[in-house]
Amino acid sequence: MAWFHLTWSYSGVTVAIPEALKQEVQQAYSHYIESKEYRARYGQRLMIAEIVKGLMAQDESTPAISVVEAGTGTGKTVAYLLAALPVAKHLGKKLVVSTATIALQEQIVLKDLPDLAQHSGMDFSYELVKGRGRYLCLSKLDMLLQNHESQNPSQALYEDELDLRLDDRTHTLYQDLGESYAKGDWDGERDSWPKELDDQDWRPVTTDHRQCTNRRCSHFSGCCFFRSRQGLDKADCIVANHDLVLSDLALGGGAILPDPQETIYIFDEGHHLSDKALQHFSYRLRLRSTQSWLMQLPKTLGRLVKDLGNPDGLARKLSMVASLSETTNQSLGVLLPAIEGLQQELVADDREKKHSRFAGGVVPEQVRESASQLAGLYNQIFSQLDATAETLKEAISEPLLGISKEGAERWYPTVGRMLARSESALALWRDYAVANPASGAPQARWLTAVDGAEGHDIELACSPIVASETLKSHLWEPCAGAVVTSATLTALGEFQRLIMRTGLPENCRYSRVPSPFDYANAARLNIPDLKASPADTEAHDEAVATTLQQVLSKEDAALVLFTSWRQMLRVQELLAPAKHLEIIAQGMYSKQEVLRQHKLRIDDGNGSVLFGLASFAEGVDLPGEYLTHVVIAKIPFSVPGDPVEAALHEWIRERGGDPFMEISVPDASVKLIQACGRLLRSETDRGQITLLDNRLVTRRYGRALLESLPAFSR
Repeated sequence: MAWFHLTWSYSGVTVAIPEALKQEVQQAYSHYIESKEYRARYGQRLMIAEIVKGLMAQDESTPAISVVEAGTGTGKTVAYLLAALPVAKHLGKKLVVSTATIALQEQIVLKDLPDLAQHSGMDFSYELVKGRGRYLCLSKLDMLLQNHESQNPSQALYEDELDLRLDDRTHTLYQDLGESYAKGDWDGERDSWPKELDDQDWRPVTTDHRQCTNRRCSHFSGCCFFRSRQGLDKADCIVANHDLVLSDLALGGGAILPDPQETIYIFDEGHHLSDKALQHFSYRLRLRSTQSWLMQLPKTLGRLVKDLGNPDGLARKLSMVASLSETTNQSLGVLLPAIEGLQQELVADDREKKHSRFAGGVVPEQVRESASQLAGLYNQIFSQLDATAETLKEAISEPLLGISKEGAERWYPTVGRMLARSESALALWRDYAVANPASGAPQARWLTAVDGAEGHDIELACSPIVASETLKSHLWEPCAGAVVTSATLTALGEFQRLIMRTGLPENCRYSRVPSPFDYANAARLNIPDLKASPADTEAHDEAVATTLQQVLSKEDAALVLFTSWRQMLRVQELLAPAKHLEIIAQGMYSKQEVLRQHKLRIDDGNGSVLFGLASFAEGVDLPGEYLTHVVIAKIPFSVPGDPVEAALHEWIRERGGDPFMEISVPDASVKLIQACGRLLRSETDRGQITLLDNRLVTRRYGRALLESLPAFSR
């Protein structure tokens, strides 16, 4: 199988592939398919070749980045591992595989990599890595249990944070966690606990980088988080997720994972990368909740100083923080009425969600001046708290200023939480204090009316509207190489949407690898003649319900996808008399339980109809007889009102563009392909897809959406 030419060129750059590297990749693939008794797939071989060539483009003018859209059934995980592992080894780099979800992360580590190691003949090592928040913190657990036994409320700090006096159920759970870890029956990772752990139970017994004292902690030798990282330095391949990679990049790179300059990244399900990046570089702050926190802060700091024996140096730092918190609270008190008055003047993209957006991201001068003042105050608070944290960290290692090791360990997580909260507030006020750039994409800035612990509250928020500049500076420019892959990277047959949202260089390698599926014979696409337009919500709901009774039978294994809770519940209500349709709707149980109930019905020889929203349109795997009919109620346009999307549309409109055709339609194309992709999960799957939106045949953009779908028979 001769895949590679000796040299290969694109963008005027010639890429030489060393013969030894070509031989290693080809032999590993041949060994793999022979050992597994598979037949070679054209698309899989093509993907391997594209990745090797892209990563070996080690020229200053051409980034070593390969972007590959791989159709369903390509076997992309095996392809990118077979290609990238030898290249990373050849270049002396680490390979970091990043997935969109922890479930996919575990599948690669527990299934794909062991299988590849067994059947490819390649010699490599690998490790799974997750963030601190997925692991038990022994120090916090110990403190919680001790406080419960002594009924010591000293660590119950704020009304909006944890009160460490536990109820009996939680106390029993925490005892079970500690005993299971001590006996070696559990590894301390949240995802491996035999039962699902609620956030409210898990959050108090885990930690983050601001609260963790690392090697200074008295529990360090038994720490499950650091145990999980013992093999990272020696591993050839590290399997992470997008959130962890972005967290590392936000800290400057190399803080959690290897340095980007020494790393080749693979982003599986890469179409999620831009949205994940926006989440990591956005900030929020609730005004009244923050005022309450600032009022509590001097009391808490006073207790800290008293509990630690009134050490002079620390007392001076924290006295300054207490004074600054009072000044900051006064400044917020002046700003709050002005913010409340602005709500009526701002753009209300979605009154139901109570968002009020600053048009163009432009903040009034009064607010910008207040934000500048608050940023200065928070900068001082952050600096003093950071110095306090360092003092406590040193005191944990050796006596310092009369501070006991036990006292420092007890209060360090509290100061860490203060530090994290002030750091986030500082980032938001700095953002609000700066005018938007004269060129380039503006920031989105908005207010949201919320109900919190203090009653009515206002949340300020800011976010980039596209992640392009952020990813360009933090990832694409410093990294040694990257592969971005997914079944849905293009929109309407083009990569432009991906480039605009992620900042990927235009001159890196872009390719599309065809699926091996025979779509025309495997699935039929139906578009019934619904007279009702989705614009007429009531008529369309009734038409959808009527059509479902006609196209679904009691033997069907069906998935019906909606774009809103309102329509899903309304159609379910209209179908109530239709006893022959056995419906399980999202929200009845957890997602896992909904899927389990569906499979049980099919296994028992009955039909089953799943009703779901966007989370069921991607990542749901129901192969074979578990899914034979996918029904899509509407073109999956984004729900209007999201402030970031609204700001993006506004920016494009101001530049003379058409946001509907440039953003809404391409986004809907990706979502529609993902939804249709639930039907065929293997080459032997068969079924039909029904689309209940007449705009697909009456509007020009509808025809473009249809043309972007796989070649189903019509």
